[in-house]
Amino acid sequence: MQIDLEKKYRPWVILASIAIPLVVAALFTVKIEGYDFTFLPPVYATLNGLTAVILTAAVIAIKKGNRKLHERLIKLAILCSLLFLVGYILYHITTLHTLYGDLNHNHVLDAEEIMQFQSTRLVYFVLLISHIILSIAIIPMVLITYVKGIAGNFESHKKWGKRTFPLWLYVAVSGVVVYLMISPFYA
Repeated sequence: MQIDLEKKYRPWVILASIAIPLVVAALFTVKIEGYDFTFLPPVYATLNGLTAVILTAAVIAIKKGNRKLHERLIKLAILCSLLFLVGYILYHITTLHTLYGDLNHNHVLDAEEIMQFQSTRLVYFVLLISHIILSIAIIPMVLITYVKGIAGNFESHKKWGKRTFPLWLYVAVSGVVVYLMISPFYA
């Protein structure tokens, strides 16, 4: 049963793990005018924060032996992550890119803006780049861990979960921090 379910879902895990980053990257080349989704960044940052809280609660639930609650919380964390992704895409395909340090919101960094935020720009970009890279890496990890759990392969699920949880938590928390750092520069 375990191996059958894992084999059954393997092609879908592979497809999603490849397709999601490629589709998101392709959508970054699209700009749709006439829609105002400028309200979305705090919404999807909140979804990232909720994901972090839910993941932590899921780990606590399983450590207390509450498998059913753990499963429900993980499904909710996956849903929050998917809703984040939808909001993130909607925002970025309808809104001009925001530059870190662009105080006058003209989409150009002048020398004064660069100098004023020089000390925090490196921190921002390290967080942003690690967040993006790990958000891509976490897709197959979450899916593999989830499939192992629903297949009843709990030993392997536990091993994968010990790697997946901290990275997923980092992606969720770093997403909130990145939002907090860039939010003063939204037009």
